[in-house]
Amino acid sequence: MGFSLWDYLRSMDWLLLGATLGLVAYGFLMIYSATHTDPTVDSPFYYVRSQSLGLALGMVFLLVLSAVDYRRLARYQVYIYAGCLVLLILTLLVGSGGEEVGAKRWLEYKFFHLQTSELVKFLLIVAFASVLAEGVELRGRFRFVVLSVLYVLVPGVLVFLQPDLGTSLVFVAVLLTMLVVWGIRLTHLGVLLGAGAFAGVFALRVLPSVFGVHLLRDWQVQRLMVFLHPEKDPQGAGYQLIQSKIAVGSGLFSGKGYLQGTQHNLAFLPERHTDFIFAVIGEELGFLGSILLLGLFAVVVWRAFRIARLSRDLYGTLIAAGVAGVIVFQVFVNVGMTIGIMPVTGLPLPFVSFGSSSLVVFLMAIGLLESIHVHSVAGEAR
Repeated sequence: MGFSLWDYLRSMDWLLLGATLGLVAYGFLMIYSATHTDPTVDSPFYYVRSQSLGLALGMVFLLVLSAVDYRRLARYQVYIYAGCLVLLILTLLVGSGGEEVGAKRWLEYKFFHLQTSELVKFLLIVAFASVLAEGVELRGRFRFVVLSVLYVLVPGVLVFLQPDLGTSLVFVAVLLTMLVVWGIRLTHLGVLLGAGAFAGVFALRVLPSVFGVHLLRDWQVQRLMVFLHPEKDPQGAGYQLIQSKIAVGSGLFSGKGYLQGTQHNLAFLPERHTDFIFAVIGEELGFLGSILLLGLFAVVVWRAFRIARLSRDLYGTLIAAGVAGVIVFQVFVNVGMTIGIMPVTGLPLPFVSFGSSSLVVFLMAIGLLESIHVHSVAGEAR
């Protein structure tokens, strides 16, 4: 059943859209602040212009997806999932990026650049929601739960092999969030959590010490451990975290002022426009600016869970919950690693960090949330 333009506009979640655009605007301001003194580029607006392309493409996807009936996507679950696997396998075979640590995370061709793991985590939510919605009568069967875990684990392992530990952990967050909302039995959830903890200990401790097999590379292990004692290697693995904590701490309550941050303007803070952009926010805008940013994220997550509750079917509920779970997880990990309470995993701050692939994908996710809201609210009105 189609809707008129008035139905569409009236049924949009304008608060969600406003908070999202507020985060994007925040990101543009801070990207400019973090990069306008970069001597390696030909213009202080170089990174802002690049991010603008991602914003334009992302807004097109947002508007298109918000107008399309999200329920149609369930029909293509098999093809979406297969596409995810193909993208990840191609990335491992012919991908590029991060050569300094031997990583393969991008598919590049002339003017085309795609970080495949960013797109796949969005597509996986869409496909996995369909699987769970169709298997709603199988909640009590542990075999179905195991198959669901394997469904998410396969692309997660392919991302881990890039290697990209941070994004592979996002897949775990997607799995747990959607299973809980789906209605997994507590006993089954407990078994999964126990098995996950055992697998982690086995991979990190038993395999290296007993069998000499190292699933994580040396730099990954350093990232996981250095946040406990960064001062042991202040000029090496601990340097980035130390500089980030100095930047955040020096901002105090109201910050040093926009464009006045010394840690990034003097190039002490690495990755200041990508993974560690929150440190720039903390230094220049202080506690007040940081709370405003987190408040905008809280609005987005609140509206996402509200849309999950309003959805007229389980499929929409699961998609909305999966999107909310990804945003919560990435914000917590990204902010946590800049202030030293989480290991450095390389996860960007949604909507804010520089990176067109991430921005486009998260705007696509908002478009899908809007589609669920539009078809739920407009459908009820009819």
